[in-house]
Amino acid sequence: MDNINTIITIDGPAGSGKSTLAKNLAQALGWANLNTGSIYRAVALVANERGLSPTQAKEAEALTRSLDLRLYCEKSETLVIVGDRDVTGLINTPEVSRLSSKFSAIPGVRAALMDVQRRVGQRGHLVTEGRDMGTVVFPWAGLKFFLTASLAVRAARRQRQLARDGVYVEIEEIESDLAVRDHSDSTRETAQLKPADEAIHIDSSNLSAFEVETMMIGQAKKVFGL
Repeated sequence: MDNINTIITIDGPAGSGKSTLAKNLAQALGWANLNTGSIYRAVALVANERGLSPTQAKEAEALTRSLDLRLYCEKSETLVIVGDRDVTGLINTPEVSRLSSKFSAIPGVRAALMDVQRRVGQRGHLVTEGRDMGTVVFPWAGLKFFLTASLAVRAARRQRQLARDGVYVEIEEIESDLAVRDHSDSTRETAQLKPADEAIHIDSSNLSAFEVETMMIGQAKKVFGL
């Protein structure tokens, strides 16, 4: 199979476990891991620092195209560098997450970042996750998953993730934020959150990360002959 097809996409709503599973699956297969959400969070971080609002679409696109944005996809994580600044550890706050959903809905921002993602994908042997990886960014991917979980489960997972980073947020606030993002991601005109026609659906509400990973590895072995 050509390198261009040796891509696994994991799409789904915020908090469904995509990032953890993409990282674990990449490690298990010995492939690279591309966390595309980090790219949009980096844009949101810089835009917010410069006083830009998501309503300023032209300015946001111009900023995105001007950024010296580089990705280093390791087997365990995606390092995001803007200029000479490593922003990897700065982009996972609730505020940046909320803003990233709004900035990522701007067509010009998405177009500006498309080439960045596809350049990484040219090397193949990549596990990537996001909202439209299997439908828009890598429609030719050899294996696609759509991962979901209940709102309550996703909020609890997000709270634990933030706590590990030293940030505590009330569960009610997280649930509210996720509900707003779900609506925004599913109804926006550009790159709506939806499964690819050929995607394998997995509801992880009552499954451990290990159980889902095992299912994904089994599918990868079957599809790619690993």
